Amino acid sequence: MTHPGHAQAGLHGRGDKAGAMKAVNCTTGNTLADDVSIADTLFTRMKGLLGRSDLPSGKGLLIRPCKGVHTFCMQFPIDVIFLDKANRVISLAEGLQPNRMTKVLQGATSVIELPAGTLSTTNTSVGDEVVIA
Repeated sequence: MTHPGHAQAGLHGRGDKAGAMKAVNCTTGNTLADDVSIADTLFTRMKGLLGRSDLPSGKGLLIRPCKGVHTFCMQFPIDVIFLDKANRVISLAEGLQPNRMTKVLQGATSVIELPAGTLSTTNTSVGDEVVIA
């Protein structure tokens, strides 16, 4: 299990990639986040959202590889989308409060951490397809 439930500084994973990535729920057509950062190195995955006081609307963190997250030492709740290798939603954690853990999902290859409330406002459900570009 990776250690994120957190993402900080720069929020752009490998070398602070310039240019925002966007996450869109292709099934509903709703934008999940218009500024998605990637945590795909050991350090960025461990750092996650730690040290942040919030996760503003429109922001998100893609963690890969990842099968589960925790929110230990975080100061705010988050929504979590678990994706399989085809970027299909296989599970959701809505309003995950600080100091909690999700279950480890063997079918998950990545997760997207989003501000709490994003899942309900975007009507995101298990089975939806997500594109990150």
